[in-house]
Amino acid sequence: MAQFPSSTTGAVHSLLDPVVARTSLVLEDVTITPAGKRRVVRVVVDLPDDATGSLDLDQVAEVSRAVADALEGSDVLGGTPYVLEVTSPGVDRPLTERRHWSRARGRLVLAGDTRGRVVSVSDDGVVLETEDGERTLPWDELGTGHIQVEFHRIEEA
Repeated sequence: MAQFPSSTTGAVHSLLDPVVARTSLVLEDVTITPAGKRRVVRVVVDLPDDATGSLDLDQVAEVSRAVADALEGSDVLGGTPYVLEVTSPGVDRPLTERRHWSRARGRLVLAGDTRGRVVSVSDDGVVLETEDGERTLPWDELGTGHIQVEFHRIEEA
């Protein structure tokens, strides 16, 4: 799917970053794609780095209003109509940044061939609780991680 020039996307990102920050959330990504005579502006927001859990509907509604107001009050998108989508990263988001790993504390993840629960994140790397005990994966060896979907945790069974 075609995307708009990075200068437009970058301008929208620059406009929205402080707007999203005022709602105590983090601007994860902005994409702009053509959709017929319109554009779809997709804004991905997340909880702050050290928060666990997920966004609730009230938070999404609040940030959606703030983003819509900022875009309407700006000429960054020109006069072309657009549809605004505000969402949070899904469970399938790759864990590529320190903040992603920090947000995954307590979650079961797969990092390369190592599967374990994220215990902590530090300057040294990510500590996972594996079947063999705790293991620290240094940042330079970590690579991309993926959250493993759990329908119930052992403690709850």
